[in-house]
Amino acid sequence: MGKYLLKRLFLIIPTLFGITFACFIITITAPGGPIEQKLAQIRFSGMAETHESDSNPYGIPQEIVDNLKKQYGFDKPLPVQYAIWLKNAITFNFGYSFIYDEPVTDLILERIPISLQFGVISFILTYLVCIFLGVKMAVNKNSNFDLSASVILVILYSIPPLMLGILLKVFMAGQWNLFPIGDLYSDMYFEKNTWGRLIERIHHFILPMLCYMVGSFTVLTQFMKNNFLEELSKDYVRTAQAKGLPKKAVYYKHVLRNALVPIATSFGSIFGIFLAGSLIIEKIFNIQGIGLLAFNSAVARDYNVIMALIFIQSLIFILGRIVSDLAYILIDPRIDFS
Repeated sequence: MGKYLLKRLFLIIPTLFGITFACFIITITAPGGPIEQKLAQIRFSGMAETHESDSNPYGIPQEIVDNLKKQYGFDKPLPVQYAIWLKNAITFNFGYSFIYDEPVTDLILERIPISLQFGVISFILTYLVCIFLGVKMAVNKNSNFDLSASVILVILYSIPPLMLGILLKVFMAGQWNLFPIGDLYSDMYFEKNTWGRLIERIHHFILPMLCYMVGSFTVLTQFMKNNFLEELSKDYVRTAQAKGLPKKAVYYKHVLRNALVPIATSFGSIFGIFLAGSLIIEKIFNIQGIGLLAFNSAVARDYNVIMALIFIQSLIFILGRIVSDLAYILIDPRIDFS
């Protein structure tokens, strides 16, 4: 296992290199970058004399164009630009944001706690509820409980997050006034004590959290149910029951552990939630998380922010896959990676 982990850790380097290099080339060569935006602003603001030509569609003097390229670091060949970016990225120095005009690292660190809160809470609640519910549905297969739960899960899965968020905001927050319309806290938040702040945070979290959880919640529950049913049909279960072992001992000591092995494969992708955020949910509920930051940066071609998010998300996802492998061993010690 130790050799396997060392091998996987060393593979992080070429994997990150391949991902970031490909994304860097695509991002930098995409049209509508910061230089083009700056040239358009200069042209329409009348700050410089314009002389349009086929080689210079913006009509800006070449000296100004060269100075802008030097300012943004685009005066060097692409491989050199990538080498400079990679050298800085290793120390988590991602430069300045073109549109927010502040260090990218500070900008991301400001948004990470928001996405982390939703990610961690939804991760814990989803797995706790889905594993319990999936097992209960499998044990009571074809019962009224199983059929009712299946119908509810299908209905929840069929509702798009955008529609669910709008419905919750219109009825639960607007018409019935049971929850806040958006944001993470009110104007009176900092005047309350610790307990009052906690209650207000929970109150603001409920609606967006429901939207965060609904998609993964329904899929994971059905996945857990199917895994449990598959294990129940295997020979070792019948052998254990024939030896006189109680049903609960068979279900929760043997079947449950084996049914959890496929669930562990999703741990790696789940870690991506911590930084991925959700553009739709953050937009609806006015939450300044990573999802909204990534969208705004992509629209404005804010290369430094885009590449920083790609680098950090890739690193987290790769480390998440290693954690998934460790989870295999914890759940089923028979697995041998050698």
